[in-house]
Amino acid sequence: MTDKLIIFDTTLRDGEQSPGASMNKDEKLRIARQLERLKVDVIEAGFAASSNGDFEAVQAIANAIKDATICSLSRANDRDISRAAEALKGANSARIHTFIATSALHMEKKLRMTSEQVFEQAKLAVRFARNLVPDVEFSPEDGYRSDVDFLCRVIEAVIREGATTINVPDTVGYAIPELYGNFIKNLRERIPNSDKAIWSVHCHNDLGMAVANSLAGVKIGGARQIECTINGLGERAGNCSLEEVVMAVKTRRDYFGLDVAIDTQQILAASRLVSQTTGFVVQPNKAVVGANAFAHASGIHQDGVLKARDTYEIMRAEDVGWAANKIILGKLSGRNAFKQRLQELGVQMESEADINTAFAKFKALADRKTEIFDEDILALVSDGLVTQADEQYSFVSLSQHSETGERPYATVVFKANGKEVKGSSQGNGPVDASLKAIEEHAKSGAEMVLYSVNAISGSTESQGEVTVRLQNSGRVVNGVGADPDIVVASVKAYLSALNKLQSQAVRVSAQG
Repeated sequence: MTDKLIIFDTTLRDGEQSPGASMNKDEKLRIARQLERLKVDVIEAGFAASSNGDFEAVQAIANAIKDATICSLSRANDRDISRAAEALKGANSARIHTFIATSALHMEKKLRMTSEQVFEQAKLAVRFARNLVPDVEFSPEDGYRSDVDFLCRVIEAVIREGATTINVPDTVGYAIPELYGNFIKNLRERIPNSDKAIWSVHCHNDLGMAVANSLAGVKIGGARQIECTINGLGERAGNCSLEEVVMAVKTRRDYFGLDVAIDTQQILAASRLVSQTTGFVVQPNKAVVGANAFAHASGIHQDGVLKARDTYEIMRAEDVGWAANKIILGKLSGRNAFKQRLQELGVQMESEADINTAFAKFKALADRKTEIFDEDILALVSDGLVTQADEQYSFVSLSQHSETGERPYATVVFKANGKEVKGSSQGNGPVDASLKAIEEHAKSGAEMVLYSVNAISGSTESQGEVTVRLQNSGRVVNGVGADPDIVVASVKAYLSALNKLQSQAVRVSAQG
């Protein structure tokens, strides 16, 4: 086996399955560009057959990204596979990732298929995909809970049909590291043609062991691809965290003996971009990318670090991008400096008009904040810097009054389908009053299931980043807004969520 570990990032596909984390084409493309800068080997850009929006996103990424293999997920049927191949036509390097469930539970309860039907379907799917692209990955969904004899039979058959990567998912996060590693090892030893494919692991974090299980699959099982997401994003408790497995392999190269191509100095930028785009805030004590990851509060620890960093630090903060967290622009900065910083952050505007709009927003913020951080710029972009043509709602202005002993009152002016409307309401606080003022006109009937506030940088001058999660008729969406005024940020987030609720895109969900 090669001594290189392949990093397969599925933030844009499996990560997007987090409730409310769905992204539009432009957001996905922005993240894909950062993943390319991060030098991931494979980008799973989406599930092309699930919706027209996903198809367009996969297609846009395939056309734009040149330094990574672009992958689309598909179920084991000709329609899905054809749709994936069509979306991937523009890719320098394309992969189709097809899957079908192989556990007795999934076959009976979900697929309502016999094991023989699944066996034949898996073979036919890989054969069909291999006729369209040379790089085909096969996943037996819920593979870890599948009958080993049946799983060996299926995997041997799909390798014979031309599968170049075999991925064994722990779909429900049930595995234990030692057992999972030995499970992969057993499959590779029992299957006669196992050496004809690269083996991959895909672990979910339901028991908090996705990273440990993935690393066991590599060390014990001999897998040479890990499927992971930025910040461990994903449905339920999430997926294996890219930043954690990468830094584990690099920091403990003495144990793993593997190389990764990742440019680790881009990790923090990727983490922040994904967090601010999806509204899923990174917890302060998150390994590698959390705000406290390299903080030392204990006097003993501080003393040790000052004398020799390696007394309490096994990684350098700057190696994962923390050194880039510095003031870079202010109100005297010019347009060219701003444009250059956008490019360094992986933000690409479609036109000069968009750059001018962005710069105007930046200057307006610089008049209110003396110090502009990278996070502020990313927040401007993820806050809908350039209005989408299909946005129904957009913020115009806000006035609100709040006084001790008096019921708060707010008036919000916003555009609805291009026309300015005004809503007014009282509430339990200025945020509550402002959102009720919007709802008075919008009448969405949506239930708010999450309201979260996060300071983008330090000090009371910081922008507040607000995430609003709405649920209506089974759909869950996140809206994100940022502004130095937390009430304004809340209004922007609510309008952003309403815009997503208006989207009529119907997506087919997938497991992994």
